Amino acid sequence: GTPTLIVVASWRLEVPGKLDHPLNLTYDELRCLPRVESAPELVCPGYFVDHATWAGAPLIEVLALAGVQEGASVIYLTAADGYFARIQLNDELLADGFLAYELDGEALPVLHGFPVRAVFPEKEGNTWVKWLVEIEVK
Repeated sequence: GTPTLIVVASWRLEVPGKLDHPLNLTYDELRCLPRVESAPELVCPGYFVDHATWAGAPLIEVLALAGVQEGASVIYLTAADGYFARIQLNDELLADGFLAYELDGEALPVLHGFPVRAVFPEKEGNTWVKWLVEIEVK
């Protein structure tokens, strides 16, 4: 889609749903979580393969803060432009998924989803939601 310009000062990551403690995280709060770095291939079949080093906060840390409740099975990741992806909440996702705020050591470029983009190393690029504003747990 068209790049969505987001002002960091007013950006929040909403984490609602089947949770003990729904979250409303600022950019700085997200950056204060443990940091992971990974260089998975970003694959959009038939279009491109991209190689880069991403860094950000592990999804499992965000969900641990929120306290996922019994019976939750999927997450919906929603972008500022309305795009969303629905993903099964499973061990593989939690082991590898993270919320990237850096690309090759720099702040994430707008075209790549600044301020925050989901990264799922084992999944195709359509799940790597850019301009992330919400992770709903259902």
